[in-house]
Amino acid sequence: MAAAKERKSHKEAKRQTEPQKGTKKHKKEKQEEKGEISHKKAQKSTKRRKKEKLATKRHEKAQESRWEDINELCDLVRQTSFEIHQFLRSGHLEKVYENALTHRLTKSGLNVQQQYPIDVFDEDGTVLGHFIADLLVEECLIVEIKACRTLANEHVAQILGYLRASRFETGLLINFGAQKLQIKKYLLTHDD
Repeated sequence: MAAAKERKSHKEAKRQTEPQKGTKKHKKEKQEEKGEISHKKAQKSTKRRKKEKLATKRHEKAQESRWEDINELCDLVRQTSFEIHQFLRSGHLEKVYENALTHRLTKSGLNVQQQYPIDVFDEDGTVLGHFIADLLVEECLIVEIKACRTLANEHVAQILGYLRASRFETGLLINFGAQKLQIKKYLLTHDD
């Protein structure tokens, strides 16, 4: 009988500490729980906005680059590519040509970043994936390098995808694998 009394007193104590369903106190606790979830969602969207701002700042910095005439920069990369192709000819791996172009452009005083990561965002700011461009020259020119027999439509789609995702306007597609050096320049203006 004493055990039954203990069970009853334990149940009564539990009822007093936990609010019953349907009461104002119970509803308030549920709203607080939802508030915590909303707070987590707000933190995620804040992180997304920070990434977008960083991408925008990177783009603005590229626009302020010391290379005001992008055509001069493209000509310099073209000339350097031609010299590399004359020296190495075709038949090497893409990475060899990428390293050679990076080395020679850096030696001539340009800022070159290899394997430059580019985030791709959805319209609500969610990161959908990442591209990795072969080279970013002077923070304003994307260079995609190939070592194949001839350029294909997939290669063109790739460079245009990089330009769209990065918000840069100019890209070069260079194929060192053919008997003759192939270079194509792509311009993609962004309507904001």
